[in-house]
Amino acid sequence: MDLYAAVSTPLTIQPGDIVLVPTGVAIALPDGYEAQVRSRSGLALRYGIFALNAPGTIDSDYRGEIKVILAHIGKDIFVVERGARIAQLVIARYEKVRWEEVVQLPPTSRGEGGFGSTGV
Repeated sequence: MDLYAAVSTPLTIQPGDIVLVPTGVAIALPDGYEAQVRSRSGLALRYGIFALNAPGTIDSDYRGEIKVILAHIGKDIFVVERGARIAQLVIARYEKVRWEEVVQLPPTSRGEGGFGSTGV
């Protein structure tokens, strides 16, 4: 779903700024679920505005207002008006795991190869 800006007056974001934008929304998620805050692709492409920690996780035990961290890497001033769509919210189920400490991990054909080791 879309998240909308709940600013009382227009918010001017200068190039290079990082701002916290209120949405006026609070939620109660069941245990085992999270909400993920994501950037809107149009804002990112057209204006260089994106959710800085996307996807940002909202835990199931959080009961405060959802606020979006917006960063501006564009060239022009950007103004957020009340009711502007500023981010997206995705609800996702996740699994809880129990870690088991071991001396050695089981082998795989990939091993410790990373950062492009499987090809382009």
